[in-house]
Amino acid sequence: MKISALLTSAGINIGLCVLFLSLYSVLRKQPANVRVYFGRRISEEHSRLREAFILERFVPSTGWIVKALRYTEEEVLAAAGLDAVAFNRMLVFSIRIFSLAALLCVFGILPLHYYGQNIQHLRIPYEDLDIFTIGNVEKRSRWLWVHCLVLYILSGVACILLYLEFRHIARLRLLHLKRATPNPGQFTVLVRGIPKTKKESCSSAVDDFFTKYHASSYLFHQIVYKTGKVQKIMTGAKKACRKLKNFTDTTVDQSCKAITYRCCLCGASSNSFQLLPTDEVVPSRGKVDLDDSSLNIDNEECAAAFVFFKTRYGALVASDVLQTSNPTKWVTDLAPEPNDVYWSNIWLPYKQLWIRRIATLLGSIVFMLLFLAPVTFINGLSQLDQLQKRLPFLNGILKQPHHLVQLITGYLPSVILQIFLYTVAPIMMLFSTLEGPISHSERKRSACCKVLYFLIWNVFFVNVVSGTVLKQLDFFSSPKDIPVQLAKVIPGQASFFITYVLTSGWASLSSELMQLFGLIYNFIRKYVLRMKEDTEFVPSFPYHTEVPKVLLFGLLGFTCSVLAPLILPFLLVYFFLGYVVYRNQLLNVYRTRYDTGGLYWPIIHNTVIFSLVLTQIICLGVFGLKVSPVAAGFTIPLIIFTLLFNQYCRTRLLPLFSTFPAQNLIDMDREDELSGRMEHIHHGLHTAYCQFPESEDIQLEEIRTVGNDEDGGGCSSGGSNGKGCSDEPSGKETLQEQQQPRRDLSHPTLKGLPVSRLQTAVRCVTFLIRLQKRGLS
Repeated sequence: MKISALLTSAGINIGLCVLFLSLYSVLRKQPANVRVYFGRRISEEHSRLREAFILERFVPSTGWIVKALRYTEEEVLAAAGLDAVAFNRMLVFSIRIFSLAALLCVFGILPLHYYGQNIQHLRIPYEDLDIFTIGNVEKRSRWLWVHCLVLYILSGVACILLYLEFRHIARLRLLHLKRATPNPGQFTVLVRGIPKTKKESCSSAVDDFFTKYHASSYLFHQIVYKTGKVQKIMTGAKKACRKLKNFTDTTVDQSCKAITYRCCLCGASSNSFQLLPTDEVVPSRGKVDLDDSSLNIDNEECAAAFVFFKTRYGALVASDVLQTSNPTKWVTDLAPEPNDVYWSNIWLPYKQLWIRRIATLLGSIVFMLLFLAPVTFINGLSQLDQLQKRLPFLNGILKQPHHLVQLITGYLPSVILQIFLYTVAPIMMLFSTLEGPISHSERKRSACCKVLYFLIWNVFFVNVVSGTVLKQLDFFSSPKDIPVQLAKVIPGQASFFITYVLTSGWASLSSELMQLFGLIYNFIRKYVLRMKEDTEFVPSFPYHTEVPKVLLFGLLGFTCSVLAPLILPFLLVYFFLGYVVYRNQLLNVYRTRYDTGGLYWPIIHNTVIFSLVLTQIICLGVFGLKVSPVAAGFTIPLIIFTLLFNQYCRTRLLPLFSTFPAQNLIDMDREDELSGRMEHIHHGLHTAYCQFPESEDIQLEEIRTVGNDEDGGGCSSGGSNGKGCSDEPSGKETLQEQQQPRRDLSHPTLKGLPVSRLQTAVRCVTFLIRLQKRGLS
């Protein structure tokens, strides 16, 4: 690829980034989009928003960047949880190590590559990217020791920074364990594989077993029931019927008119609901038989239960030990947090899980193999000169104008690959769900690992191999020479990796900030379907897609830092931009429903170690190709040192992420017993894990007497407070407003606006305009 093609791709992506960032800075100020860009804050504050016209709303600004950088790590931890802090520290680690790499490699190694051979250079835009890689260095060059020295510096600094971050996250995890609000999951054990007998039920078996073998710490238990979608619907209908029992006790103003909405597409209006006279409802009161057999649901007990213990230490001991001589019966694990339980998989038979894991593994492998075809085709677009030799009909494409060829080779391949990659995350999430995880966080972490393996294989290795097939068909002819083969081809693939960083990195960050899908969904729901805004639906952060993406860019940065350092400035821009964008999204957009306690960090640590070792192996092959035995000899101890460092971290810090220290749990139990909080905690365990929570019930609030609503949006003539002007007279919202004072907010980005005075002025101007139209002024 020519430098001009790279500049074309960079120019397109820079333009898209500037456009998206400018649109975001304007759209986030619009009151209609506040649910999209401030979903977490609005859902937590439960505040109402007043719309106000001001010119600042339509002017792009950079104030959101300053606000995102102003928050401290403690504030991020309190708002988004420990997983968000771990993700943020991954970006900080990447910024630090690749800033050093860019300083050393761009100013120290890149000139050695450019002047590695005595050739006549062209102007920079017409130079080939291979000129800036290690492939342009002559064999037995006396400057290869610089590459070895830089490799040592980067590996050593990366290990030091990685250890400091690992220790920091481990310390925060222990603090997360001692948080002020007790976690019911620390007192609870999930038991699966309960043996069933005809003589007694599962509940009796659980009570007998734990009373006999854990008598000193056993408190009580809760059986899990097998429920399907039909049973859930019938249970909800039963609860709704119970609420209807008191429905006729309310009074309804019969003068209210039916609510009509006009469709934005066809312009037709319809009466969605009509109020029936009270005398027609009263006779039907006796027709609802709540004791009907169709409403009585005998939920089937399954071989799983939540067992509660008196202390945290008792639950930890019961979850770690093997209960019986048969490992497939009475299987115990620490229960996830109540909000994290994935109820659909709890009742799955434990003996079935290993079959599910094997099936999903095979499905993932097949999907990765099927993805080889589009990746090979996409990589071929960046090497049209090689495709022309094997596919002569492409001669017409190469005779097109120069700018079109630059667009095809520099921008189109990474865009097509990115489009295909959008299908990966949902499919991997489906595979992770079929595995049978017991928690939402476990399912997301499993999907994260699958997406990570998929990206490393298809984006890195398959692109390298497919690029080699076009030049050399015997890549796998000698497996022992694979490091040497990688050393030959990776510098040549640096051009594709750079364009991939531009498209999948810069542009994807801009689209993440814009929340395109959220904007479209909000527009259709609000203006086309005329539905009320759903304040409860706030998405959670997609760790299963963003963590693998950042780690893949880290892998590309490590492997190309010494071999093709031209990628480092583009990567550094991505990490700086990602640090700002992701902090803004975590603090404003996404809501944390559950937290793993930093369990994503071991995945990050292992991937960084893999990237370092792979980089060192590739450099070992490069030094062998360049006939530099001294540099190759010094690289071997570096690989051993990195593996030893990884083993030390696994021994010293990794156990803190697999279980909780007994010392800390015992201290917490004693502190709760001395302070008298233990009884309150035990009382709260009775309602902690509710398989059929009341939140699934249909909320039927008491209907208040209201007057006619004239002109579709005016104030009610009579209310319980005598003066209530309600924008949306729904039952639940009205009741909440009467119980607590209504809080009106200006837009979160436009503080201190004279909203009330602006609204008064707008109403006065509107009134004058109406008078003028009627000829009364």
